[in-house]
Amino acid sequence: MANNYSSPQNVNTSGTPTERLSGSVERVTFHSEESGFCILRTKVKGRRDLVTVVGSAASITPGEYVECIGSWQNDRTYGLQFKTTQLTVVPPSTLEGIEKYLGSGMVKGIGPHFAKALVYAFKEEVFTVIEEEPQRMLELPGIGQKRMEKVTTAWADQKVIREIMVFLQSHGLGTGRAVRIFKTYGNESIIKVTENPYRLALDIHGIGFTTADTLAKQLGIAPDSLIRAQAGIRHVLQEISGNGHCAAPWEFLVTEAAKLLEISSEIIEKAIEAEVAAENLVSEEINGTSALFLTPLYRAEIGTAASIQRLLRGEPPWGIIETEKAIPWVEDKTGLTLSGSQKAAIRLSLSSKVVVITGGPGVGKTTLVNSILLMLRAKQITVTLCAPTGRAAKRLSESTGLEAKTIHRLLEFDPQSFGFKRNRDNPLETDLIVIDEASMVDIVLMNRLLAAVPDKAALMLVGDVDQLPSVGPGAVLGDIIRSGSVPTISLTEIFRQAASSSIIINAHRINHGEMPLNQDGTGLSDFYVIPAFSPEEIYRKLIQLITERIPKRFGLHPVRDVQVLTPMNRGGLGARALNVELQKALNAKAEPKITRFGTTFAPGDKVIQIVNNYDKEVFNGDIGQILKIDLEESLLLIEYDGRAVEYEFGELDEVSLAYATSIHKSQGSEYPAVIIPLAMQHYTLLERNLIYTAVTRGKKLVTIIGEPKALGIAVKNQKSSKRTTNLTARIAQ
Repeated sequence: MANNYSSPQNVNTSGTPTERLSGSVERVTFHSEESGFCILRTKVKGRRDLVTVVGSAASITPGEYVECIGSWQNDRTYGLQFKTTQLTVVPPSTLEGIEKYLGSGMVKGIGPHFAKALVYAFKEEVFTVIEEEPQRMLELPGIGQKRMEKVTTAWADQKVIREIMVFLQSHGLGTGRAVRIFKTYGNESIIKVTENPYRLALDIHGIGFTTADTLAKQLGIAPDSLIRAQAGIRHVLQEISGNGHCAAPWEFLVTEAAKLLEISSEIIEKAIEAEVAAENLVSEEINGTSALFLTPLYRAEIGTAASIQRLLRGEPPWGIIETEKAIPWVEDKTGLTLSGSQKAAIRLSLSSKVVVITGGPGVGKTTLVNSILLMLRAKQITVTLCAPTGRAAKRLSESTGLEAKTIHRLLEFDPQSFGFKRNRDNPLETDLIVIDEASMVDIVLMNRLLAAVPDKAALMLVGDVDQLPSVGPGAVLGDIIRSGSVPTISLTEIFRQAASSSIIINAHRINHGEMPLNQDGTGLSDFYVIPAFSPEEIYRKLIQLITERIPKRFGLHPVRDVQVLTPMNRGGLGARALNVELQKALNAKAEPKITRFGTTFAPGDKVIQIVNNYDKEVFNGDIGQILKIDLEESLLLIEYDGRAVEYEFGELDEVSLAYATSIHKSQGSEYPAVIIPLAMQHYTLLERNLIYTAVTRGKKLVTIIGEPKALGIAVKNQKSSKRTTNLTARIAQ
């Protein structure tokens, strides 16, 4: 390959001379996996300084050669650049280039150290050795059978991934999800995607309908085709379920799909009928309105209602307990005096096979549950405790002194079948199941859990129905209470010990529609409202609080102990923007850094899992900290509650930074200190149960920094859009 630059060959439409330029990529200054846009520092023969090349490539790695057609431009900010109209990537041919290429972390199992060893041993033949004679690698010290197999597999996979990248980019799409597409479809990726591009939106996390639709258009699928209309309907219904609804009114779905797809409602109606016939959707009336369910959500509602009705039948497994003797016995055992409402709650709980215990902070839910468990265990009753998240399970374990598991662990996920081992045919061995933080459990998970509860067992649901409902679809706890079929205990009395906490007092004030109050006097409080009158002022005060004031005045660690909870992900005060700034403020110097899917990660960063990953046993909302980034192996290690979990770089779209998270994502967690920014830019989300949920996450300190008007709206606004479900009616039947 010519490794030089030549004189102008022709002139482009803007009158600028067009040239050819080729050279080796020394450094990738920037590369967007979505658009392919890249800025490369390139070594060109005959030039002493590195040349900045700007162009577009599906994939680019240091050490590769680029052949470019374009023109020179003098950028006001960045100086002289070669802007390409065509950029072709060629594998490197010099030893230096090959070493840089192999050592870039592109191939799992080859980092800078092994790249040097391979190039030293096999010179220019190294690519041929990896591909055709991999056993020769065994001659090198440090490369055993296992590493050799890892390298050859990763090399073959990388070739396919690059083909997918080129395929996507040639159709005008970003290439960031190429690894995930390959993991899902393997070597048949391009064939499968070409057959039906809409399957991408269903199968690949991070690829939405719009991306799949763009690809379909490029591949010549007609805008009014039935395949497109069906995919569009499913997409609209999935978006609706993403907002918590289990179903959508038929008319609303037709209108929304027609608007999205810009096709006639007649085609939409035909597509709905086809989806119902294919059993992807189910049609049913809800309160006299014709509605459509995604089939899995319909089945989950049917199953949950059937399980509750089944468990309500029969006597509690402990028989009849004389509460007038049992209550003084438990008071003596615990050294606590139970209130009248707690005694009444114990009587109802012990006479019921299924019971709900609900109430806000400081009302004695923990005392009540512990007292009941103490009585039942004295009767040799087998008790099983669970909660939706690792943190909630850990807290339940600490408060009861008994083992508590996450629901997923309890049900024993099986990666082979991608299902749970515990189910109706293989139920849990227990007399009583206690589900804590039950307001967080969505309809799909509740269905799976209740199916695994044996007929003879009792069920106790504990939670705060006034908090935000689950992140996933459904409003299960609220629906069960509203059915009127399940005995429910609502605790409202704040106990004396809890009444000294401004956090608890203000949480209840907010829940009753009253404004929170700052404590009088100069002493330290556990609750502050700090007024600010613009997003900029909120941001300034937030950074100062987290970096200076809270660590100095309260001795709390800014990363481990302080959590920023914001109403939304987008916008200047959204989780995404705040995370970038907080990372700079709290962990700027950490190395090595890697950037994937638009996020930069470094050791020490606080991160959150944003999708359920059953193989790794980490779930949506789990917060961890990056322990290590291994450039040799292209692996990143994250610690969740004392457990280290490995991620390949291509899997990092499953996690995002978590210095700030949305309030929704914080459900079921508690943090030593919570900071809540509130601005009018959050207007559409300002609701009472949102603020109430955020405030009840803080254990030692809660600080609201916000525009007074925004806080006022949030406290007064109880519109909390009711989720469209049919569970209440199903249970009541």
